Amino acid sequence: MDPNATILVVDDDPGHARLVEKNLRRSGIANAIHRFGSGAEVLAFLASPQYSSQALVLLDLNMPGMHGQQVLARIKNDAHTRHLPVIVLTTAEDGAEMRRCYELGCNFYLTKPVHYDDFVATVHKLGLFLSIVAIP
Repeated sequence: MDPNATILVVDDDPGHARLVEKNLRRSGIANAIHRFGSGAEVLAFLASPQYSSQALVLLDLNMPGMHGQQVLARIKNDAHTRHLPVIVLTTAEDGAEMRRCYELGCNFYLTKPVHYDDFVATVHKLGLFLSIVAIP
């Protein structure tokens, strides 16, 4: 992953967001990581001058206010952000929801395991994957 790319973690659960960041770091990811507690927050950031066009979004679906699918649709329907890779990282295991996310343009859909050790292992593997993937 390009060291200039920023990782945007969008999750209303601060504990999950911290675990994601901590375990990405453990897997060797040194990129800047910004956490957002809602879809509205990340969309405001993406519309601001602080946003650099090189980013990756890790998006939870089940959030109050704006559902993650709405955030995904807004990102992918905006000419300024549609190029951003979006990885859905959620507890939802609904096949219809997963298909809808792919239809909306997500790049990958990962289910957050319920058990702590499995969650840590999944995020660690995600970090290893991100360390070799190219971000546009």
